[in-house]
Amino acid sequence: MMKSLRWGILGAANFAEKHMGPAIHAAKGAELVALATSSPEKAAGFQAFAPGIQVHDGYDALLADPAIDAVYIPLPNHMHVEWSLKAMAAGKHVLCEKPMTLAEAEFDQLIAARDAAGVLAAEAYMIVHHPQFIRARELVQGGAIGTLVHVDAAFSFFNDDARNIRNQPAAGGGGLRDIGVYTFGSARFVSGEEPLAVPYAKLRFDNDVDIFAQVAADFPSFSYAAMVSIRMFPRQEITFHGDKGVLRLTCPYNANVFDAAVLTMTTDGQTVTTERWPGVNQYVLQVENFCQSVQTGAAYPCPLEFSRGTQKMIDMVFAAGGRPA
Repeated sequence: MMKSLRWGILGAANFAEKHMGPAIHAAKGAELVALATSSPEKAAGFQAFAPGIQVHDGYDALLADPAIDAVYIPLPNHMHVEWSLKAMAAGKHVLCEKPMTLAEAEFDQLIAARDAAGVLAAEAYMIVHHPQFIRARELVQGGAIGTLVHVDAAFSFFNDDARNIRNQPAAGGGGLRDIGVYTFGSARFVSGEEPLAVPYAKLRFDNDVDIFAQVAADFPSFSYAAMVSIRMFPRQEITFHGDKGVLRLTCPYNANVFDAAVLTMTTDGQTVTTERWPGVNQYVLQVENFCQSVQTGAAYPCPLEFSRGTQKMIDMVFAAGGRPA
């Protein structure tokens, strides 16, 4: 029987406590053994579902722990590259929250460090592990809606809390980095294509972070439109429109949190096919796929090279909107 991958978490972020910590604890092939935080109060939330977890009072102390095989990094965006590099240098496998970098060029050093250390390093991009996106890719690339002509995506929520890192420019905040990764990366994943150009991007800023983006992009075989905002009522969806049908995901990004994961496809003769995935936890699937890749050498669904492509598109949008990343 293969040994479980022993995980540590750098920082007691709320998202780590509510979602990724429990996912690591529940995943097959994984064992949550350590947390780095100097706050006993924050540690208590993790100890509630992982009573035996060891608490280190610093990030370096956790990385020095020989009992840890892999680390999950939920730190603020501007700290991702630094601590991913430190973790790889310590011989740990790395799963780092998105966006893993603040600019495409920063992926060079991450990829080089990954290859030099012989570890798996990846962005925590959970949606590509969910069966709704795997199915959408099969249908679109398999011709179920004919030739793909247009994709449109929307993702929004409301957060104007100045204390929140999403609204802090020094922490790499803003809507494009927080949720634009989903509207852009999901289109790339399903279509298998990369954007050629971003001819239009209208951006709005507040306290020097982008709070709204309206984007038009050209892909090799289809046009693309997206709306991203952290100052609008919650909404999320993505539509793939072909010449023979339309495929919609009505809860593509926060499946079973925002709403149920449902795929609807309408084709010739108004034939409607609906598929649902109740109870699927994409965070657990992400951890299990990561562990399997480490343990068996199987290809990981979201390598750094894929994440680099999404960051490149974010950089293109910033440039088109007159604000280089």
